[in-house]
Amino acid sequence: MTNPDDPTSLALTEVDLPQLKDGEVLVKVQAAGVNRADLLQAKGHYPPPRGASEIIGLECAGVIEDPGTTGRAKGEQVGCLLSGGGYAEYVAVPEGQLMPIPEGYSLAETAAIVEVACTVWSNLGMLADVQPGQTVLLHGGAGGIGTFAIQLCKALGATVAVTAGSAAKLETCRELGADILINYREEDFSEVLKGRCDVILDIIGAKYLKQNLRALGEDGRLIIIGLQGGTTAEINLGALLPRRLTVSGTTLRARSAAGKAEVVRSTIEHVWPMLIDGRVTHHIHTILPLADASRAHALLDSGEVTGKIVLEVA
Repeated sequence: MTNPDDPTSLALTEVDLPQLKDGEVLVKVQAAGVNRADLLQAKGHYPPPRGASEIIGLECAGVIEDPGTTGRAKGEQVGCLLSGGGYAEYVAVPEGQLMPIPEGYSLAETAAIVEVACTVWSNLGMLADVQPGQTVLLHGGAGGIGTFAIQLCKALGATVAVTAGSAAKLETCRELGADILINYREEDFSEVLKGRCDVILDIIGAKYLKQNLRALGEDGRLIIIGLQGGTTAEINLGALLPRRLTVSGTTLRARSAAGKAEVVRSTIEHVWPMLIDGRVTHHIHTILPLADASRAHALLDSGEVTGKIVLEVA
C-alpha cells in the first residue's frame, strides 16, 4: 500500500517466504478473492489479528508446496480461509483452514467462494439455523455475501428478501432466486417487511438498526456482520422484549484457530454438497491479475460490482 488514505493505492513488493509453524502448510497461491474487508484493511481500519500476516487477503486457492508437519500431500489443490496473506505468491495456512476444491470448480472459482461460504454458513446455518418457510432479509443482495446467501437460503427452503440500490442489481438477485426485491433508494424496507422477517443478515450496521428491528417478527434474529453505515446507534430495548428479538454481532477473521476450523468443517459438510450439485454456485464479476489489485479495489469501492472479484497470481 503506497498511500494509507487511498485503499486503491496498492503496489507489488517482495517479502520473505512465510515460515511455517507447527500444523501449517505452505500454499502456492493461484487465485485470491477480493473482499470489502480488504478495502478496510488498506484504509487502516481493519488490522489483522495478532500474529497474522500483514499482507491483505482473506481467502485463496492454490497448491500445497510444503505440507510441513501436517501429513498433507505436496501438490494437493486446496481452498484456504485466511486471517491475511492471500494477495501473495505463497501463504502459510493452518491445516484446519484448508478446504477441498469442490468437484467441477477451478482454483479461481474456489477462491471466490471460500470466505463468503464460511461467512454465510456460520451466520445463517450455524448461528441462525435458517429453516424452511422462514423469511430472511439480506442487505447488499447483489454483493459477494448477498449473491451467495440468496442461493443458500433458497436451498434451505426460505423466502428471501433483498435490498440493493439499482434495478440491474435487483434483477441479478431475482435471477439467483430472491423473492422480495427492494430498492433501498426508493422504498423503506422496514415498511415493506414490517414484522415479517425471521432472520436479517446486515452489512450496514448503525444506519439500519432501527429499521431492522422494525422488520423483524416475533423471535426474530438480527445478525450484524458489517458496519458500512456506522458503528454507533441507540436501541429501544422496549422494541426487543415483547417480540423476543435477538441482536448478534459476528466476525470470522477474529475467531480462534479452533473456531475457524469448526466453521470450515461445518461449511464443507453442509455447503460443499450444494456447490457440487449446483444448488449454490459462485458468482464472479471479473478476474484480474494480482498486479491489478489496485484496479480491483477501485472497482469494488465503486459499488458497481455484483458478486466477487478474483485476483489471479501468475
